[in-house]
Amino acid sequence: MLIYPPFTPVIAALPVTVPFVGPEAQERKSGAKFRARMGANENGFGPSPRVIEQMVKAAPDMWMYGDPDNHDLRTAIARHHGVSIKNIVIGEGIDGLLGLLTHMYVEPGATVVTSLGAYPTFNFHVAGAGGRLVSVPYENNHENLEGLLEAVRREAPQIVYLANPDNPMGSWWEAQDINRFIEALPQTTMFILDEAYCDLGPATILPAMDIARPNLIRMRTFSKAYGLAGIRCGYAIGEESVIAAFEKVRNHYGVNRMAQIAAQTALEDQDYLDMVVRKVKAGRDRIAAIAAENGLQPQPSATNFVTVDCGKDGAFALNLLNALLARGLFIRKPMAPGLDHCIRISVGLEHEIDALAEEMPGALEVARAL
Repeated sequence: MLIYPPFTPVIAALPVTVPFVGPEAQERKSGAKFRARMGANENGFGPSPRVIEQMVKAAPDMWMYGDPDNHDLRTAIARHHGVSIKNIVIGEGIDGLLGLLTHMYVEPGATVVTSLGAYPTFNFHVAGAGGRLVSVPYENNHENLEGLLEAVRREAPQIVYLANPDNPMGSWWEAQDINRFIEALPQTTMFILDEAYCDLGPATILPAMDIARPNLIRMRTFSKAYGLAGIRCGYAIGEESVIAAFEKVRNHYGVNRMAQIAAQTALEDQDYLDMVVRKVKAGRDRIAAIAAENGLQPQPSATNFVTVDCGKDGAFALNLLNALLARGLFIRKPMAPGLDHCIRISVGLEHEIDALAEEMPGALEVARAL
């Protein structure tokens, strides 16, 4: 009988969990490539040509580690936001930064407040730290700000998490609503404001940059509007002493040289970003029109996806999702109660949206027959 070194009690008690089943795994299982990759909220328009050019130039230097201080990228981001380099930390996407923040603030048994059905990777990190999740249901397809505040007052959590714009519903709150939420929080609760999709929504959703609050940290990414999901690079903006604490736990060589160069070049090409934002809006409009033409209810979105209310229960929405998967269209859906009657469709390239329009009627016919 084999004797294994013991896991920690927290890890031993957790089930084996895969937060997302990737399209690659699904393709391996089916033995066929997807016709349309519209499920992971990637940006199929890709990065700026200037970014690709700089990545090609940098390729011969990949024998070197990246700058562990991420100095040039941090400097560019600080200049972009009008803050100090000391207010910026770089990480392996927002996912990596969420893991670090959880490590910094959550001990076994500590409480964290989030929304029921919000970004599952954050929950994954909290579970891995032994934290206790308190989840607040969505209200009218929005994260419930008053409900979250009630939970914070009741539970006195270490962290409260909110995404604006939101994933998986694509909804958003205006800056004044976010500011009221911030003002109402106790100073002892860290507020993670996940702004992964902020470049794709209206400018009115963004509060003014405030780096004086030790209990507020804002997260941004190059994965969405900038078209660089594959390089895994994001950043957090916060008060100087909070950002300095990341140095105690972060992987200093985690963001590679290619990622640093690509992200900095992407940030400097705002004209390309503006063009992508226009294309994403046009794609959202097309997806919404296809949904409406088929008797479904597209939800307003400030992201690079459209969440579609299927008009029935979660089982019907899952049947529709599976019927679209069988037709070569990779999409996803929310799974939490109250949201699971929807599917979520990322903006794709023109031929992918054409495939959605072609296949949606037949997929609905199959779903309705089950």
